[in-house]
Amino acid sequence: MKFTEEHLWLRIEDGEDEVTVGLSSYAAGELGEAKYIELPEEGDVISLDDPVVVIEGGEDAVDILAPLDGEVTEANTRLIDAPDIITDDPQGDGWLFKMSIDDADALEDFMSEAAYQKYIR
Repeated sequence: MKFTEEHLWLRIEDGEDEVTVGLSSYAAGELGEAKYIELPEEGDVISLDDPVVVIEGGEDAVDILAPLDGEVTEANTRLIDAPDIITDDPQGDGWLFKMSIDDADALEDFMSEAAYQKYIR
């Protein structure tokens, strides 16, 4: 699993051309209880730093930006009816979306879990 400075996690799936993207436990804790989520659609082509997810929690709405260039292959639609899953299990059932990526080498630019733990301290 890799982590971004924007507090997303990326889990490599089926080789190196698909990743699952979610909010880190740290970010979910900072967000508070998620009340509403807007997800991308399957087939959406996204570019690095495109706003791709909106999560409303506590008093704030947070835009989640695309961590890589690629195409959305699946969105976790369970979150629409139960956005609190993001808070309860952010690095498990609370994943946000899956995407095929254009450049698997770009994953090397992200932090390991150990490096991310140092980053958030």
